[in-house]
Amino acid sequence: MSKINRRKFISTVGIGTAGILIANKIPVNAKTKPNFVVILGEGFGWSNTSGFMDESISGSKSSFIYTPNLELLGKQGMRFSNGYAASPRCTPSRAALFTGKTPGLLKMTFVNMGGNTKRGEEGEITGENYKLKSPSPTIELPQSEVTIGEVLKNAGYATAHFGKWHVGRANPANHGFEESDGATNNGGPDNVQNPNPKEAFGMTERGMSFMAKQVKANKPFYLQLSHYAGRRKEDATPETYAEVLQRLNGNEREAGNAAVFEDMDKTIGTLLKKIDELGIAENTYVLYTADHGAQGQRENEPLRGGKGTLWEGGIRVPFIIRGPGIKPNTFSKTRVMAFDILPTFAELAGVEKPLPSDIEGGSFAKVLLNGGKGEVKRKREELVFHFPHYDNGNDGPASAIMLGDLVAIKTYETNKLDLFDLSKDIGERKDLSNQLKDKAAELESKMNAYLKEINAQMPVPNPDFDPSKPATTPRGRGGEGGGGGGGRRGNQDRRKPPN
Repeated sequence: MSKINRRKFISTVGIGTAGILIANKIPVNAKTKPNFVVILGEGFGWSNTSGFMDESISGSKSSFIYTPNLELLGKQGMRFSNGYAASPRCTPSRAALFTGKTPGLLKMTFVNMGGNTKRGEEGEITGENYKLKSPSPTIELPQSEVTIGEVLKNAGYATAHFGKWHVGRANPANHGFEESDGATNNGGPDNVQNPNPKEAFGMTERGMSFMAKQVKANKPFYLQLSHYAGRRKEDATPETYAEVLQRLNGNEREAGNAAVFEDMDKTIGTLLKKIDELGIAENTYVLYTADHGAQGQRENEPLRGGKGTLWEGGIRVPFIIRGPGIKPNTFSKTRVMAFDILPTFAELAGVEKPLPSDIEGGSFAKVLLNGGKGEVKRKREELVFHFPHYDNGNDGPASAIMLGDLVAIKTYETNKLDLFDLSKDIGERKDLSNQLKDKAAELESKMNAYLKEINAQMPVPNPDFDPSKPATTPRGRGGEGGGGGGGRRGNQDRRKPPN
């Protein structure tokens, strides 16, 4: 993109539509099926937008990242305060979104074969001096899996995926996406160290061209724009970086990361404006979420942990949607996750063909059309997150289960189960496992039963572990720009009012 065109592009901020009043039933018409746009952020935490994700929690927005278009999207539609990625890492979360299944069921629980590790004789991943051996995950989305692209394509939709694919080397066309950038990973189509800012704007331009083509052809569409990571000055446009650096009083440590997020937000504004210009806003669902939380504890306050951990900071993410039948500026407390998107869009699109019987997600379509009230009906009432790997910032392989207000996290190195009440302790500071022993045992039993049912890959004792030697410190090995450590620090206000 030329410098002049890029400046013109990023200066355009969408004002969007005012939203559509709630409907009595799902608005599916054979001649006017709704369109779907999914924007997937990379490593974008729950509290990283400048708009509240929970109206009752003051810390549920950023004090220094400015995202006016995500704020706008929230005001035009619905914010799910309890929105989750399926994993604290990239590839597993994306696979879950595409298929409606958990990473545990797919065996796609990590981003690659382990990076700085050794392969065991039976395929396990062995660290330098880890107490446990992590299982060897699947890193190629199986051709046998039915994706959201295939479901909607078979229902008459045009389908496209632009941006970061990162679920294997097979072309997205093999998984139902007619147009794409190919089987891209972190380097983008050009395979560079980091493709931003070029690709943030490039994928959006390609997405807008795709939408315009489908509108001209009078064909409904599914478009997914999956953004790339970036934390440095070089990963943002010079204009945005300069704006952010000035606003943050010269704080270079924060400016690079914030500028990348703000570039993404500008592309969202331009996309929303294009939807208005095409005259399809009243018939198009636009959903924003992220693949996992931000990189460290500091970036995710008031949540605990970050990328690579099963604490809230690693898996709780923004979840915002506007579209037909959604009442503007509403908040929902219903818990939703990335794997719910496929069955939800299938219902909203009026897909008649049954979905695969082993899909685990449930539709939240009726929640959207009922002012945010109601529950998602899945095969199980609990949600289980399985991450049997060492990673930077975590305490080793772990699994977590959520049921109601409670979350239990089991760390396999110690076999310790921690229990928290998120309604009273969103920062997961007070372990209740000793006070609520029966409830902790119940949740652990449910979690174990689920993992057994799906034949989940589990960590096993490492016979080469030497307790007399220093334990290896987990570190990010997925090629996504580091891992999730970081100490606590208050979310201080470093932002000047925007111009």
